[in-house]
Amino acid sequence: MKYNYRLAILFYSVLYGGDWESIASAIKNKEPYQILNCPFHFVTIGEKEYPACFYDLDCPPWIVFYIGNLSLIHERAVGVVGARECSEEGKINTRAVVNVLKRKYVIVSGLAKGIDSFAHEAALDQKTIGVLGCGIDVVYPKANAALFERMKKDHLILSEYPPGVKPYAKHFPWRNRLIASIGTCLIVIEAGMKSGTMLTVNECLDLGKDV
Repeated sequence: MKYNYRLAILFYSVLYGGDWESIASAIKNKEPYQILNCPFHFVTIGEKEYPACFYDLDCPPWIVFYIGNLSLIHERAVGVVGARECSEEGKINTRAVVNVLKRKYVIVSGLAKGIDSFAHEAALDQKTIGVLGCGIDVVYPKANAALFERMKKDHLILSEYPPGVKPYAKHFPWRNRLIASIGTCLIVIEAGMKSGTMLTVNECLDLGKDV
């Protein structure tokens, strides 16, 4: 069988739970692979539909699983992020900021508790993208189940992790580089100095984007 990068990367992603370095090694060594049926849409690096913004990263995802309208990722976007345990003022400010930005930009965030979810909710009447730190079929946190369902229908949810991968803590800092790369800039509503949000800030600065 002729080596097929698309099918091989899908297999490696499932085999290694989306681990970037393990997939890289498997591709380099052209490890044996099996043909899998995936119930979700996906695009692999090098394909025409692959999001161009990810090529700016030092470690672009090998594969992107998605639900919804992938074309949204090619539109002008702004990342809006912040603390999970946010203040009431943060909640109000998120909605105020998004209500202005959503007129011209797709709103990108991490579908997490707190600022992320408020940003997505405020943009539901326009366009929003959620980037997961778990499998594309895993709703985390459970409190966002209704939001997840609404975004599946009219917006975009994506992840570099294959179906079934749990939301391990180590995934979220890694996930943040994707949020940074999609947006033309990043808006931080509120966050602690040693939070995951600040990792997203550093990713944006490394990419030369405004925060």
